[in-house]
Amino acid sequence: MDIVFSDEQDDPLPTEWLLELAGVAVRAEGLPESAQLSVALVGESRMAELNGEYMGMKGPTDVLSFPIEDFSTGVPDQDEDAPPLLLGDIVICPAVVSGNAKAAGVRFEDEMALMVVHGLLHLLGHDHVIEEEAEKMEQREREILGLVGRERP
Repeated sequence: MDIVFSDEQDDPLPTEWLLELAGVAVRAEGLPESAQLSVALVGESRMAELNGEYMGMKGPTDVLSFPIEDFSTGVPDQDEDAPPLLLGDIVICPAVVSGNAKAAGVRFEDEMALMVVHGLLHLLGHDHVIEEEAEKMEQREREILGLVGRERP
């Protein structure tokens, strides 16, 4: 499994634990070892640009996911000779995540962990627009976070 982390912020964060969490989440979703994804941590101005360009929204947001594959029908079967499974990119803005954590009265680390799992589930076709789908996604987030001893904030 190939997970690339980049931190483009002025004040970088330790990311090893987030990389480990991403690996746990990928394995928990039953993805093959050939799975590849990237996670980027960006500042508020870059996130605002991405949010405006791709979502049509003003200002920064906490997490955006950019899937490469269409997983609306599930994860394709992978044999040993198959090319790597390219999941896509997760972009997280820790400054927004920090503000959200403070507003909700939860730990920053727990909120960051949620963003990694939430972003990955979006790459795999999960969504939270419809309440029933949101409940399923939140339940899966709880299950994956529980694998690393965290609770969903």
